[in-house]
Amino acid sequence: MASRSYTNFSDLASGDLLDIVPTPRALPRVLKVPGIIADLDGNGSPDEDSDATSSGCRERKIIVANMLPLHAKRDMETGKWSFSLDKDSILPQLKDGFSSETEMLYVGSLKVEIDVTEQEEVAQKLLGEFNCVPTFLPQELQKRFYLGFCKQQLWPLFHYMLPMCPDHGERFDRSLWQAYVSANKIFADKVMEIISPDDDYVWVHDYHLMILPTFLRKRFHRVKLGFFLHSPFPSSEIYRTLPVRDEILRGLLNCDLIGFHTFDYARHFLSCCGRMLGLDYESKRGYIGLEYFGRTVYIKILPVGVHMGRLESVLNLPATSTKVKEIQEQFKGMKVILGVDDMDIFKGISLKLLALEQLLQQRLQLRGKIVLVQIVNPARGSGKDVEEAKKETYLTAKRINEAYGAAGYEPVVLVDRPVPRYEKSAYYAVAECCIVNAVRDGMNLVPYKYIVCRQGTPSMDEALGITKDAPRTSMLVVSEFIGCSPSLSGAIRVNPWDVDAVADALSSAINMSSSEKQLRHEKHYKYVSTHDVAYWARSFTQDLERACRDHYKKRCWAFGLGLGFRVLSLSPSFRRLLTDHAVSSYRKTKRRAIFLDYDGTVVPETSISKMPGPEVLSVLNALCNDPMNTVFIISGRGRKSLSEWLSSCKKLGIAAEHGYFIRWNSAAEWETSSLSADLDWKNTVEPIMNSYTEATDGSSIEYKESALVWHHQDADPDFGSCQAKELLAHLESVLANEPAVVKRGQQIVEVKPQGVSKGLVAEKVLMTMVNGGEPPDFVMCIGDDRSDEDMFESISSFVSGPSFSVTPEIFACTVGQKPSKAKYYLNYVSDVLRLLQGLAGASCPKARCSTTITSFF
Repeated sequence: MASRSYTNFSDLASGDLLDIVPTPRALPRVLKVPGIIADLDGNGSPDEDSDATSSGCRERKIIVANMLPLHAKRDMETGKWSFSLDKDSILPQLKDGFSSETEMLYVGSLKVEIDVTEQEEVAQKLLGEFNCVPTFLPQELQKRFYLGFCKQQLWPLFHYMLPMCPDHGERFDRSLWQAYVSANKIFADKVMEIISPDDDYVWVHDYHLMILPTFLRKRFHRVKLGFFLHSPFPSSEIYRTLPVRDEILRGLLNCDLIGFHTFDYARHFLSCCGRMLGLDYESKRGYIGLEYFGRTVYIKILPVGVHMGRLESVLNLPATSTKVKEIQEQFKGMKVILGVDDMDIFKGISLKLLALEQLLQQRLQLRGKIVLVQIVNPARGSGKDVEEAKKETYLTAKRINEAYGAAGYEPVVLVDRPVPRYEKSAYYAVAECCIVNAVRDGMNLVPYKYIVCRQGTPSMDEALGITKDAPRTSMLVVSEFIGCSPSLSGAIRVNPWDVDAVADALSSAINMSSSEKQLRHEKHYKYVSTHDVAYWARSFTQDLERACRDHYKKRCWAFGLGLGFRVLSLSPSFRRLLTDHAVSSYRKTKRRAIFLDYDGTVVPETSISKMPGPEVLSVLNALCNDPMNTVFIISGRGRKSLSEWLSSCKKLGIAAEHGYFIRWNSAAEWETSSLSADLDWKNTVEPIMNSYTEATDGSSIEYKESALVWHHQDADPDFGSCQAKELLAHLESVLANEPAVVKRGQQIVEVKPQGVSKGLVAEKVLMTMVNGGEPPDFVMCIGDDRSDEDMFESISSFVSGPSFSVTPEIFACTVGQKPSKAKYYLNYVSDVLRLLQGLAGASCPKARCSTTITSFF
C-alpha cells in the first residue's frame, strides 16, 4: 500500500487513506532515572543489547481518556503551574485492580490551556510526578472536538435525541467530525510515542475516542487494545442516522475487547454490527464474540463500581461529621429525599420535581414531613438545551415551594453550586431515600455511593447518633433507563416519564418498614462492596489478556482505506497461491484431479448473468482435454442449469446440488446418490417453510430436486436471523427420524438428504481414480463458501489415508482472504481464471490455449 502524508488532519476524515506517519521515536518504557533506552525499530522490537528489553520490564497498562485525572492551578506570583491528583476520578482508582508491580500510564488532555512555550516543561513534570502524558490539543480544536462533535453530536445521539429540527439539537457538521478525527489522531500519536506494543496493554475510555483504535491498529497490527463505553449505546434505529456510523463501528471493532455497562447497550451495538456491517456474533463458553476478518472481537458486559476506600475515607473526615449534624438540625423532623444530578436534559430533574408535586398533592399529610434536596452539579456541556433545562427546574421548584411550602419549610431545596465531596457524603448519610430519575444515562454511580454512605463508618455512626450495631437501611428509586438499574434488584424501578408511578414509588420508599429497608440495603451493599472499581478493572483486564493471547499465532494483513482500515488475521500457513508455484507442480505430475466450485469461484457472485463467459468455457475445455486431468464442477445449483450453461464442455464432470446428482461427462447419465433416495420428507418441510415465509417479509423458498432452501437475505436482519434460528430448531425436531439434514448457512436454512456434501463427491471421485489404478499425484480444489470447507477437509483427510501410498501435492484454495481450512487463497474470481489459464497453458500448445481475461471481471 502506497504511503501518503497529510499536512491537514481533516484530510484523514475526508480522504480515502488512513496512513499514519511513523513517530520519530517510540519509547518502550518511560525513563525516570538515568540510564539507556534503545530506540525501537518500525516493528517495535527493542535492540537485544538494551537494558530495557521486554523480558525485564514491569507489566504496564496505558489508560487513555479524554481528560487526565489531574487538577491544575497556576501560581499568580511565580506564574508556575502546580498539579494535584484528582482522587475522585475513576482512572487512578483502576490501579487497585492490578498487582503492585503493574505500572500505570495515563494519556489525555488537561482541563486548562497550557501555552506552547510551557508545554515541554509541563509534560516532563506530569510524566515524572504523575505518570501522565498530556496531549495538548490546540484550544480551537479542543472546543470543536469536545463541545462540538462529542457534546453536540454523539452525546445527544447516544442518549436517543435526534436533531429533528434546527431548534431541537445540532445537525451533523462535517467540520466537527474532522475535528473529532484530528483529536483522536493526536491522542493516538501520544500513545505511539510511549507504547511497547509487544508488552503493553492499552485501555481506551468512552465515546470521545472511538476511532483512536483504528489509528493504533494501523500502526501496530497486534496491539493489545481494549475499549470501554461509559455512555449508553443507542438502538440501531437511532445509531444508523449518524452519517459516519460505519467509521465509528469499524473503529471500535479494531479493539480486542469492547466493554459495556449493560446487556442492552451491548445488544444494540451487536445489532448495529449485524445490520450495517453484516457481522454475526455467537456465545463462546460464556463470552460473546464477533468474528471480524479472522479476529475475534470480544464483548464484555460489566457495570463499573465505586472505590470503597475513597468513600469511607471521606465519611471519616471531621468536616463530614460536622456537616451531618448541620443537615440533621436543618431538616429536623423531616425525611430527606436526595437527588444528585448534572444539569442536563437527560437527568430528568424536572420530572422528579413533578413527581414530588404529585405526591404532595395526593398526600396532604406529607407536607412539612418530607423534603427533596436536589444537588445540581455543574453542566458538562453548554447550549440552549442546558439553559432551558435549568430554567424549567427553577420554575418548577419555585411553583412547588409556593404551593406547598410554609414559614421555615420548603419542600424543594436546590443546591446549585459546586458541592465538595464531604458535603455530598453527608447528604448521602442522612437521606432516607435517594432518587435517580434520568431518562437516559450510561451508568450513574450515585446509587452506589448512597448505599456505601448509608452503611457508614464508626465515626459516621457517632455523628449520626447511632450505635455500631444499629441496623442499616437505605431506599432507592431508580430509573429503568440507567446503567446501574439491572444490578440494583432491591430498588424500586420506575419509568421516569410516568409521573404518577414515580410519585407512588417515592411514597412506597418513605413508608416502607424498617425491616424491609434493611433487607434491601444488605442485598445492595453486598453487591456494591464486592463489585467495586478494583473488581471491575481486574475483570476487564483479565478478559483483555485472554482476548489477546492468540495475537502471535496468526499472520496479519492490513487492508481497507481511510477510517475503514482493518486487519485480517489468519493462520501462519495460509498464503496466496502463486500461479508459477502451482504450474511448476502441475508440470511435474502425471495424474491430476481438479475440483471447482461455480458461484464465486469461476463466475462472480455479483454478476447478474450466472452463465459462464467464453473465457471460462475455453479454459475448462483446455483442462478437460488433457488426458491426465479429471475436472469437476461441484455446485449447489441444480443439474438443469449447470448442464445448459456448461454444455460446450463435453469432458467436464458436474456434481449438482452438492453432489446429489453426479455426471462424469456430457455423454454419461446422471447418477443419483444412493445414500438418500427417499425424499418424502420434502412434503413435511415445504408447508413449514411456507408458514415462515408468510410470517417473514422479504424471505423466500428455493426449490431444488433434492433440497429446499429458505432464504432471508432480504428480510429484516434481526428478525430474519431470529426466524432462521427458530426454523432450524423446528425442522430439526420434525425431521429427527428422517433421512435429511438441516443446515444453516449465510442467510439461509437448507434441508437436504443425509450423506450428501461436496466433500463426499470429492472423495468419490478420488476413490474412483484410485480403484482405476490411476491415483492422482496432484489435487486442486478451489471454492469460496462454507460448503467448500467440507471439500477442503475431506480431501486432506482422504489423501492421508491408506488408499494413497504417496501423498499427492494438494492445492486447497479459498477465494477471498478469510478464515478457512484451505492452505491457500486467491483474492478474486479473475485470479482463479488466471491460475486456470496458467495450468491450461502447461497442458497444451499456446496456440490452443490463448484465452485471455477480459473486462467481464
